[in-house]
Amino acid sequence: MKILVVVPAYNEEQALADTIHELTSSCPDIDYLIVNDGSTDRTGDICDELHLCHVDLPINCGLASGVRTGMKYAMRNGYDAVVQFDADGQHVPSYIPEMARKMEETGCDIVLGSRYLAGGKAMGMRNMGSRIIAGLIRAATRTTVTDPTCGLRMYGPKMIETFAKGFDIEPEPDTLALLIRNGATICEIPITVRERQGGESYLKPLRAARYMLRSVSSIVLFLWFR
Repeated sequence: MKILVVVPAYNEEQALADTIHELTSSCPDIDYLIVNDGSTDRTGDICDELHLCHVDLPINCGLASGVRTGMKYAMRNGYDAVVQFDADGQHVPSYIPEMARKMEETGCDIVLGSRYLAGGKAMGMRNMGSRIIAGLIRAATRTTVTDPTCGLRMYGPKMIETFAKGFDIEPEPDTLALLIRNGATICEIPITVRERQGGESYLKPLRAARYMLRSVSSIVLFLWFR
């Protein structure tokens, strides 16, 4: 299986170098692409200085555009799977081969990492929001997704094309519900997630609340009009 790890990065100068070093050390046979999403710190300089494989977006376009950029690259270069991977060091790269095995064994379209299957959970209000979203996805699709907000995900060939060509497809929980209703199959593996290894999360409390509200509202409307 030819795998591309897509690493969206916005102002991740503190953790990016170590994240990529761990990724390439743990998975030397897997390719990666950093999508520098219009960073205003030294993220771009670090990519250049260390000769990291990357593309630079001229302005900050957001996570969806960063992932879509990676999906387009993967589709044009014949990759079989894409892994969405955080630049801040929270994700553990040694899970990637396990995700690949799960995808090959089951033939599923998406493999999600799940903190809950490993006995963990999201922190604070995010835990409550994740539980609510999981319940709504189950109501909308009859499919159990235990950790819909975890960002460590592997997408198969059909999903690569869907994300690369879809202008309104985002790597968000409500999109999972839409994809499942359209026939996508999803599996999960247990994982642990570390604390951010540097920098600051863009999901401040108010923004996190808005994120959860948007996801919940989208799935509720999806249920209402299905």
